[in-house]
Amino acid sequence: MLVDITPIILTYNEAANIGRSLERLTWAHEVVIVDSGSTDETLAIAARFPNARVVHRPFDSHAQQWRFAVEETGVTTDWVLRLDADYMLEPALRDELAPLKADADIAAYEIAFTYCIEGRPLRGSLYPALPVLFRRGRASFVQDGHTEKLRIDGQVRRLRNRLLHDDRKSLERWLQSQARYQAYEAEKLSTRPWAELGWADRLRCTRVLGPPAVALHCLFGKGLIFDGKAGLLYTAQRITADLILSMHLLRRDLDRLVPGKTSR
Repeated sequence: MLVDITPIILTYNEAANIGRSLERLTWAHEVVIVDSGSTDETLAIAARFPNARVVHRPFDSHAQQWRFAVEETGVTTDWVLRLDADYMLEPALRDELAPLKADADIAAYEIAFTYCIEGRPLRGSLYPALPVLFRRGRASFVQDGHTEKLRIDGQVRRLRNRLLHDDRKSLERWLQSQARYQAYEAEKLSTRPWAELGWADRLRCTRVLGPPAVALHCLFGKGLIFDGKAGLLYTAQRITADLILSMHLLRRDLDRLVPGKTSR
């Protein structure tokens, strides 16, 4: 199976992560990196890996970037491994992939994540399992808030081993990203019919219940209160993200009270 998989990574200023990710992908004949204008050492680090090929494309949306990456970069393998630069594929997962012999009706494999804070794995997180490995031609990308969702045409099976999510970028970068991401999430929640929202998004739409619900779920539902400062930092990040979302939703509420004013 490994010879029939092309890992693809989207990058923008991922110097803190890209080297560690590529070190775990030396088994791949080719790793395609679609970069949207990095100004740090991302590309210099990628150039150290002979199996990495960089393609440049200005960023417009995650869905469009992934469509381009899969369909217009010359990938020829049947399978694509869809990775962020902070996803780390450990040897156990590689060894699980190697002997796979997928039936024709299997279109994707879903993989769960172990979330890490500064390299320390947490016992749980809010990060969902995703169809990371999929068959080309059997998947399509749609924009969903600040990110993309993958729609799969066919069966999806779950792999036993996990990917690591281990982002080492700065807290300042994380906060900047969340300010942008949660604006998109507020747009999504404000325009989507109530019946289509899950219970978590319905709590967020109250503007006030989301942050405390996240705190309780992380600390006690996921057991992160037992993960020391790493667990507390992750919980604080998730509370902060929900607080930013609440601020965006409240801003949209206030803007609607002013004639002719559009939300921002």
